[in-house]
Amino acid sequence: MDKKEFDAIIKQPPNIRYDYFIKKVVDYEEVWGLYNDGWATAKDEEDNLLIPFFPKKVFAENCAEKEWAAYEAKLLGLDEFIEKWLTGMKKDGIKPSIFPTEVNTAVVSIDVIIKDLETELENY
Repeated sequence: MDKKEFDAIIKQPPNIRYDYFIKKVVDYEEVWGLYNDGWATAKDEEDNLLIPFFPKKVFAENCAEKEWAAYEAKLLGLDEFIEKWLTGMKKDGIKPSIFPTEVNTAVVSIDVIIKDLETELENY
């Protein structure tokens, strides 16, 4: 991915980045997180715990700054993400932060993410 494409995607609003996330993670069957002796987390304005996820390694690496500077991009397979991560996060009350940037993120319910991923998977 060249810088022009990267910049164009990263500047999109959260809903467009969310759609991009769904398409790319299904296309490549991989999801990226940030890891350093545990997964990177954040909190929303209501103090809910969030775990950030990204569609490509380059986007995860871009967010590995400030409080996440010591974190590295780590790969999750799509099946593992759906069956283990999303299911476990729902049970634990943790929300996914989909494709966050310095400016904003998409926080979508786990049921919606699973439905959107399954719908996109039907296209393959």
